[in-house]
Parts: sequence; structure tokens; C-alpha cells
Amino acid sequence: MSKDDKEKTQIIDKDLDLSNAGRGVWLVKVPKYIAQKWEKAPTNMDVGKLRINKTPGQKAQVSLSLTPAVLALDPEEKIPTEHVLDVSQVTKQTLGVFSHMAPSDGKENSTSSAAQPDNEKLYMEGRIVQKLECRPIADNCYMKLKLESIRKASEPQRRVQPIDKIVQNFKPVKDHAHNIEYRERKKAEGKKARDDKNAVMDMLFHAFEKHQYYNIKDLVKITNQPISYLKEILKDVCDYNMKNPHKNMWELKKEYRHYKTEEKKEEEHKSGSSDSE
Repeated sequence: MSKDDKEKTQIIDKDLDLSNAGRGVWLVKVPKYIAQKWEKAPTNMDVGKLRINKTPGQKAQVSLSLTPAVLALDPEEKIPTEHVLDVSQVTKQTLGVFSHMAPSDGKENSTSSAAQPDNEKLYMEGRIVQKLECRPIADNCYMKLKLESIRKASEPQRRVQPIDKIVQNFKPVKDHAHNIEYRERKKAEGKKARDDKNAVMDMLFHAFEKHQYYNIKDLVKITNQPISYLKEILKDVCDYNMKNPHKNMWELKKEYRHYKTEEKKEEEHKSGSSDSE
């Protein structure tokens, strides 16, 4: 840890107020509709009343009643007012509640964000000793609320709606421009006619003088013949390679090849050099 990190840690530890560290607090889980009501309530409003009934030899019974002021925040929304809190002890965990207070002075608030954590006050409000889960009483009001939530959840996210005006958007066309251009080009070229077999073979031999291997698509472009007719001729004069490195390529049969081997080239080269001497 660097020196700067140590200084920052010391500042945070120094500003943490532990005066309420020994106080026991409750961690209460409330339904969503109660949390929404409490978020709308002002800070000085009583949001509920807590009742604790203790019977000797039995577990304490805790109940929560919402105040009429909270219910009046949204009168159209009917929610349950009476709730039961199920209590459970916190044994194998150490949980705490912390709060922070930012400086209220305008001069301090106008400082940079890097300096704000140093001026911020941190408090430990207490240690969690019990967990409580708020559970509404299953009355008619609660059943209607659950029924409405299930109905809203089952509604589809997307709906088909009729429109009464033209939507400015891309509209389907009968045919695309590139398809029309392709058909016109094919029509201008005309249907490929079968040439004489000898003429096609001459074109093939002339092509194989340039390269030893050809793909069928390249031969179709060179000869301008139908692929089925061209394959019939290729089977007579060419071999089809099934293995790498020239897989799916056509090559002239041995009896039609006129390639010079490397040995013959070397012999010709040697004979030419001896003649020159």
C-alpha cells in the first residue's frame, strides 16, 4: 500500500462516527407497494405504527399498520393496511447499518468531487440483531391487489394497433433494382449455345497452356458454354482432382499434357550452355 493510500484510509477511519455501534437495529423487508408509498411520503410524515405483543413463554408478535396519511398519497390505489412481521434472529452474521451526510455549506458543495469524500461524515447507526419480513394479511384487498399484478404481468409487451395515417417508413417494392439489372444483363447476353466440340476442346487446350489447374467456374467463363455440356467434354480430356493441394480442380489427362518436367528443363539448359561454349 502506498503512502497516499494509507493517508486516505486514516482520514476515512477518523471520520467514521461509532457512537451508535452498540445499538441493535432491525432489518425489515417490506413489499414493493409499501416501499413505493414510503418513497413518496415527506420526511416529517408518520408512515406507520408498529405494535409488539409479548406473551410469557411465546415469541413476540409484531404487526405493522399503515397510517391514513400514507394511504392518502394515492387514494385510487388500494393496498392492505395491516401486516404481520415474521421475526428471525441473526446468529452467524455480523451486519451493520451505515449512513453518510454530505456537507450542507454551499462553499463546501462547490468544491471538486475529489475533495467531497474528505468532508463527508460517515455514521454507524447500529448492528443488525433481527431480520423481519413484512407479510400482508390475506384479506380481500390483498387478493384484489395480487389479481391485478398477475393481470398486468400477463399482458403482452407488444400489441397490434390499427393506424389511421401513413407511416413514413420503408415500404415493400415489387422488385429491387439490382434484380432487374441482373435479368436484363442475362437477357442481353442471351442463352449459352453449344459450340462444336472440337472448338471447345481447342479453347480448353489453349487455356491449359497458361495454367495447369482450373476451377469449373473459370472454365465456364473462358468457354462460355453450358456447364453440363462443358463437363461432358472435360471428362474426355481432363482429370478431376479429389485430393489436396488441388482439390476440386480440373487438369489435362497425361496423354494431352505437354508440360516440360524439371529434369528436361535442366537438360535443355545444360545442352544450351554447352553449345554456346
